[in-house]
Amino acid sequence: MTDFEIAVAGGGLAGLTAALFAARCGRSTVALTGGPSGGPLLSIERIEDFPGFPEGIPGYELLPLVQEQAAGAGTEFQMTEVESLEAAGDGWSLTTGRGELRAGAVIVATGSRTRELGVPGEERLTGRGISHCASCDGPLYRDRVVAVVGGGDSALQEALALAAHAQEVIVFHRGPAFSAQQTYRQRALESPRISVRYRTIVEEILGEQAVTGLRTRDLATGEVAHVEVAGLFVYIGAVPLTGFLPDRLQLDDRGRVPTDSWMRTELPGLLAAGDVRSESAAQAVAAAGDGATAALAAHRYLTDRSWRGASSHLAIAVGPAEPEK
Repeated sequence: MTDFEIAVAGGGLAGLTAALFAARCGRSTVALTGGPSGGPLLSIERIEDFPGFPEGIPGYELLPLVQEQAAGAGTEFQMTEVESLEAAGDGWSLTTGRGELRAGAVIVATGSRTRELGVPGEERLTGRGISHCASCDGPLYRDRVVAVVGGGDSALQEALALAAHAQEVIVFHRGPAFSAQQTYRQRALESPRISVRYRTIVEEILGEQAVTGLRTRDLATGEVAHVEVAGLFVYIGAVPLTGFLPDRLQLDDRGRVPTDSWMRTELPGLLAAGDVRSESAAQAVAAAGDGATAALAAHRYLTDRSWRGASSHLAIAVGPAEPEK
């Protein structure tokens, strides 16, 4: 069993930044990325609102740079997932696909996976015309019609990326208006290749061996339509990856991890950063900030005995189910 002072679970921007700052604090640090580092941001063609890059930067360029920084600072990277996490003495025991290790503090930055539509045809056609990565699969649909479901930043970012290849991009959104940032809304609405159908949901994905179309319903009129498309890109929110966490850690009603302003959970030595935590802003710059804060808090926890108590003042958020983005 290998011992580290700080273990980081997750290889997205929050996890990589946490690993960078933990190592820079002089702590022996391991980052358990579960696979190639990056997370969902790795597929974003251009992150336009990250400070320092006025022209934007692709996620597949930004994330390797942060990993390089973290490795240079001394972080050890292991491409394995955390299968379980349990308190052990004054630290934590992590079971991974490569065995067990111990850490004095653990930062959970596992992020989330894309939420599925849950409609007929989705399971059968995933990977056969259903995708969650426009920059990966967009070139496959050159001069063809594709659909995007969602109305948040990710949906419109990907619609704009698809518009560089497709003949037409149809965006279906169940709400009356997009929730995305104004910049993305304006660019999408001004694009001659993007059309929008508000208050419309996808009820079935059509096709036998590949996506050929969609059955949709207008929520205002009840009208059912069949729309021919060659591909479908789904961005309707995310499901946090928390299945490995101990049962005694209470999650909020959306399955995310409540933290205080220092990213501390209710359990001593366990912190959370990025999309996996409650009240996350779900933005790249916020994820990086969370990661840095969590690392500094973990360093202080290991140094200052007054921080050894749990963050018992945490309140578990209760509210409506997460809306489609």
